[in-house]
Amino acid sequence: MPSKLTALKAIVPAVLATSFAGTAFAQSNVTLFGAVDLAVAHGSGSVSNQTQLANGYLAASRLAFKGFEDLGDGLKAGFWLESGFNADTGSGQITNSNNQSSGIGGNGGLTFNRRSHVSLGGNWGEIRLGRDFVPQYLNIADFDPFDLSGSGGSQVLNSAITGPTLVRASNSVSYLYGHGFNAAAIGYGPGGFNGSGIQFHAMVYLGENPSGTATAKDGTGHGIRAVYSTGKFTVSGATSRTRYAAGEVRQSNAGASYNFGGAHVMGMVEWDRKGAISAKGWLAGALVPAGVGTIRVAYSRYGTDAAGSPTARKWSVGYVHPLSKRTALYTAAAHVSNEGASASALNGAVTAPGQSSNGFDFGVKHSF
Repeated sequence: MPSKLTALKAIVPAVLATSFAGTAFAQSNVTLFGAVDLAVAHGSGSVSNQTQLANGYLAASRLAFKGFEDLGDGLKAGFWLESGFNADTGSGQITNSNNQSSGIGGNGGLTFNRRSHVSLGGNWGEIRLGRDFVPQYLNIADFDPFDLSGSGGSQVLNSAITGPTLVRASNSVSYLYGHGFNAAAIGYGPGGFNGSGIQFHAMVYLGENPSGTATAKDGTGHGIRAVYSTGKFTVSGATSRTRYAAGEVRQSNAGASYNFGGAHVMGMVEWDRKGAISAKGWLAGALVPAGVGTIRVAYSRYGTDAAGSPTARKWSVGYVHPLSKRTALYTAAAHVSNEGASASALNGAVTAPGQSSNGFDFGVKHSF
């Protein structure tokens, strides 16, 4: 008897644990991931130069969690929490709570400023609620060989006039759909898309201000993006509007790329408006295999019709050398020429309006 009782005591907890895990956790999946990226960067300008240890010059340093639960019948629930941080100091980054300058905060602590959303998806698409990349930003990012990072990052982003909702929006509701690949891949990539086919992304976001005031609609807006891809050829267009009492912001762009195998060429065009000021920008670039690494080249331009007709032009060249699937060395050099009232400078340097600036970086990125 004692031996049977002892055996029973050992078996029952194991059975209960197995049953509990099977019902509560078997269909759940949570992933911790991120990157640490640091570079020595130098910038020179007509007023001052600077050398610094710079953060996120190949890919943003980040700590992220994502997960999903299979609900059955093709339905999934998921979440994505992603925090950007400054790897050179260990400090956190700011976020924005209402898509307005008054909503900027963070105080250097941990904030999920990059992405923070919950999702529900199936064959019909995916719905997201929270903070996420806006559709109109993705054309700037997807068609830049430098991924908008480091000395060579697109001038279309660096000089843009479109304000707090240029990259992300808080208090948003999004619908994403893709045909020709797994449309129910909860939280897959910035736009939730992967593979070839037709892709669609629509978002509305709220400024959450009290009604009955002149600024009641500030920070409220919407964006929409459509993509067609064959795998080698991709074309995409997006447009958006964000309301502010001082003057609404409109942003529209289009991009295309083709992968020849030996080279991946890409380009995009941007049309912006902020109140009475209009702007236009464009980029042309390429990724060229070089041994195990990749050469990156780009030319970008952005100008507005504001007083002084500020315009900035940038030439960029760089190289990425992978040491493994997770670790890479990289370098980039760029030159910005300014016209009119434009005073764009690189890597912390300061240059006078109409003067030029040069930048150089060398760094290492490790993903986990």
